Amino acid sequence: MKDKTILAVGAHPDDMDFTSSGTIARFIEEGAKAYYLICTDGSRGSSDPEMTHEKLSQVRRDEQLKAAEILGVEKVFFLDHKDTQLLPSQLLQEQIVRHIRMLRPTMVFTMNPTFYYAVDPYGTGMSTINHTDHRAVGLATMDAVFPLCRDRLIFPEHEKEGLLPHKVSELYFPSYRHEHLVDITTTFDKKLKAIEAHQSQYDSFEDEEKRMRERAENLGREKGYALAESFVRLLIQD
Repeated sequence: MKDKTILAVGAHPDDMDFTSSGTIARFIEEGAKAYYLICTDGSRGSSDPEMTHEKLSQVRRDEQLKAAEILGVEKVFFLDHKDTQLLPSQLLQEQIVRHIRMLRPTMVFTMNPTFYYAVDPYGTGMSTINHTDHRAVGLATMDAVFPLCRDRLIFPEHEKEGLLPHKVSELYFPSYRHEHLVDITTTFDKKLKAIEAHQSQYDSFEDEEKRMRERAENLGREKGYALAESFVRLLIQD
């Protein structure tokens, strides 16, 4: 991992920490450099009657910076689109392509654009609907990775700024299924500490820890890992 660079593109502060931070922390420990790109301001996710959009946006930005520091992420970039209003638009695509061409990552992590809903994904009897912003950021990032950041005549203004085309080698979508499993036994504590930093997003950290541990144990069991994260991993041809 010494020469590897990671770009993790999330819709909200906390997306990458809940889904992928055990793996990202492991790759950082193995020598990779990692960056976060957060696309919305996270300004809608609160039931606190005293909270405002402006205050929540700043709170969540600070939480994300703290979590990134815990993981060893080099830098966090914020695009500040409105929470719940993210679209896989040309503007968002251009912004993601710009960061890919600037940072030149080997690996990109983002949300799964094909995940709309799941019936009882964790065996608890409860189903889940994937957040609209998650789907939007996953689709925009996938398109940015291929073909948009590859071809020099797409967003040609970048070349004038010295940002040259780039080919990403690997694309990771988090998955609740047993797919490409990564052993995060040694970095699970960092994942938990990163999640704990997002205090505005949960009522009980003990409940979050239990939920994260149960999922990681279930995923790891298939390959004999104590704790794991799962991904759809795409190895991208030139």
